[in-house]
Amino acid sequence: MDAPEVRRDLDRAAGLCEAFEERYKGKLAEIAAGPDGGAGLAAAIAGFESVEDLMGRLGSFAGLIYSGDTSDPARAKFYGDLQDRLTAISTHLLFFALELNRLDDALLESALRDAALAVYRPWLEDLRLERPYQLEDRIERLFHEKSVTGRGAWNRLFDETLASLAFDVDGEKLTLETTLNRLVDPDEARRKAAADALAATFRENLRLFTLVTNVLAKDKAISDEWRGFGDVAAARHLSNRVEPEVVDALVAAVSEAYPRLSHRYYALKARWLGKDRLEHWDRNAPLPETINRTVPWDEARDTVLSAYRGFAPEMASIASRFFDGSWIDAPTRPGKAPGAFAHPTVPSVHPYVLLNYQGKTRDVMTLAHELGHGVHQVLAAGQGLLMSQTPLTLAETASVFGEMLTFRSMLERAENPRERKIMLAGKVEDMINTV
Repeated sequence: MDAPEVRRDLDRAAGLCEAFEERYKGKLAEIAAGPDGGAGLAAAIAGFESVEDLMGRLGSFAGLIYSGDTSDPARAKFYGDLQDRLTAISTHLLFFALELNRLDDALLESALRDAALAVYRPWLEDLRLERPYQLEDRIERLFHEKSVTGRGAWNRLFDETLASLAFDVDGEKLTLETTLNRLVDPDEARRKAAADALAATFRENLRLFTLVTNVLAKDKAISDEWRGFGDVAAARHLSNRVEPEVVDALVAAVSEAYPRLSHRYYALKARWLGKDRLEHWDRNAPLPETINRTVPWDEARDTVLSAYRGFAPEMASIASRFFDGSWIDAPTRPGKAPGAFAHPTVPSVHPYVLLNYQGKTRDVMTLAHELGHGVHQVLAAGQGLLMSQTPLTLAETASVFGEMLTFRSMLERAENPRERKIMLAGKVEDMINTV
């Protein structure tokens, strides 16, 4: 965290941002209208992309360090200080997207005839989708600068609080991930104790979580009103690059089918467990015939890579780099960010995966899911920073594909109907939990 390279790169980024602003601010329309307008805009975008890559590298480093132990004051300070500095530095770049969006459509289309600029057409088209909701430059700067002390601060408070919670399970203090893992314990008493501990600890923090939720909801409402979004989900639809009608149809179909399917499955599972009614701590309980075993890390690795290799050797080869290069932080530990993610960082580096691996079959599925993201991120990196960015809808397609490749491979290798039943039940429960 105190490496001289961090300070060096921050200073370099600051200088590059100031020079970029000096060179291009207020001049993009003139450049686009010039005899080599397309080439001029392409050079500007390439310069913007380069400095964004440098800042993204710094931000990714700080974020990953922080995620490793959000309870460590030194890491939290480093992360906060670096975020603050990057926000201040990037203010000098804020004009660029705003000014690009003010270019006349015909002028930009003419400039896009240049091959160098045409490479960035998808990014420019995505950028112009934001144009109706773009505000005056000084207001955009205010939103940008307040993001660190606004919604960013509240999100960080929530993350740090969640990671620091200790759950009293039968006199033993456990982290969130370890407590959640008890919900799939074969012993019902241990499941109930974990469920009660979760409820008790969350209840103790209810006021804080309620405040965080309400503040973030109001913050979003203010932003939506200023930008002119007419619906609470409109900004998310735009970010996901998906039409509201598609989402509405999906929500309607799931809402209609979910109660019927989930109730039917839970009634079936209650019978499997020998109960008239399923308790909430039994929703993810292993079936009675499940053999309780911990999947070693090496076996999880081989399972996922084998499944990937069965689809395409290149996919397995890329995923292998995550293991060989130590790009995965797998073990659970106090203070570590809960859950799992694949962070793309920037194209000049490589992605990293964070897990809380505890040896359950679900953890193998999570590994496969996050490596699906990782493989996608490696393949997309060759497009450059701006062109490799993907909406959530596309990103999750890659991860779910990796997960389902692994699930289908494991299902095909099941030796008997009992193993298939256990695997299918687990997948159904994962789907219900997702909804």
